Amino acid sequence: MLEVGKKAPDFSLLKQDGNKISLKDFLGKKVVLYFYPKDDTSGCTKEACNFSADLPKFSKVDAIILGVSPDSVKSHKKFSEKYKLKIDLLADEEKKIVEKFGVWKEKSMYGRKYMGVERTTFIIDEKGKIKKIFNKVKVDGHNKEVMEALKD
Repeated sequence: MLEVGKKAPDFSLLKQDGNKISLKDFLGKKVVLYFYPKDDTSGCTKEACNFSADLPKFSKVDAIILGVSPDSVKSHKKFSEKYKLKIDLLADEEKKIVEKFGVWKEKSMYGRKYMGVERTTFIIDEKGKIKKIFNKVKVDGHNKEVMEALKD
């Protein structure tokens, strides 16, 4: 179980343009690492668009935003282009990172149980340590809530 104050697990994933990035590439910056269930669904679209629109504000506090879901690079590229997103989306098709971060969970909808991503955001500090965890994120206002936490 990941906790505030612990080192965030490093990872390398492909982003929507097909280039590989690692968490350690961002040492010295604050990282907003948000996990979301699926590209181009209502809540996930709203969350991505909100973070993308606020990117200049996040840049001012030296923070970068990375979205992670089990969708493919191709899906991320299409989603990113459709909404002109300015943030990077990372493809975790093998679900290794969602499992490492403990966000791959049993969910239920209409009485049916299934495995999926629980919408969760991690703020990782300049040294790679977890500063804050937002569990079971509600999309409305989440970008503002994250910005407030970065200012602390």
